[in-house]
Amino acid sequence: MPYRRLPNTDKARLKALKIAFSRGKELPPFKLAFSQKSNQRLQSFLNRYENAMSFYNQNFIKQTNKNRQYLASMKKARMYISHFIQVVNMSIMRGEMQSEIRKYFGLNLNESRIPSLNTENDIIYWGEKLIKGEAQRILGGAAPVTNPTIAIVKVRYETFMEAYHYQKTLQKNTARTQEELTKLRKEADNIILSMWNEVEDSFKDLPDDLRREKAREYGIVYVYRKNEISAFSLYDSRQSGAG
Repeated sequence: MPYRRLPNTDKARLKALKIAFSRGKELPPFKLAFSQKSNQRLQSFLNRYENAMSFYNQNFIKQTNKNRQYLASMKKARMYISHFIQVVNMSIMRGEMQSEIRKYFGLNLNESRIPSLNTENDIIYWGEKLIKGEAQRILGGAAPVTNPTIAIVKVRYETFMEAYHYQKTLQKNTARTQEELTKLRKEADNIILSMWNEVEDSFKDLPDDLRREKAREYGIVYVYRKNEISAFSLYDSRQSGAG
């Protein structure tokens, strides 16, 4: 015996709602298999739900598309920050600069290891340190670090920061529209369940096959269990062989 399966995705929910909406438009109230109360509730809800789905999908796609650009800017910023620190360390190794220079950048005076630049916060932290530290050095009369200069590092850092803030805004927009959609899903499920119960109740006196056929016209979905599918397949194959 097949069982009724309620929709569990936004696409399936919307399809169920639209089928019921169409039936409500096509049939007069006395022929409709669900109540006018459910019909009115459906009509006032459908556009809100469809719009919420659209807004969420638009924000998600925009965030995903811009994420590639964001990751590229983060990679560039990481590379230039790393190269700047490497140049400082090599200059110290060659004796062109004293190890005390590292204090301007918040680096360990006696360590040439490149700090971790794996996360967004790492890049933000060290980018700020290098830019401020080099400005202080130059203001004190020291020769600037070159290849790359801090000016180039700053350009890459600021490009990353701009992309970073924009990406955070996109993430907030996606999270907000997702939250709104999640709230509406509960209402969609409640409307669908209520309508489907009314539809099945309207056709309860019909034979099972006809009852399900009529209910399907309102978007109700019936599925067979795995063991039932196997049994029907076996039956069909035997019927075909007998023919």
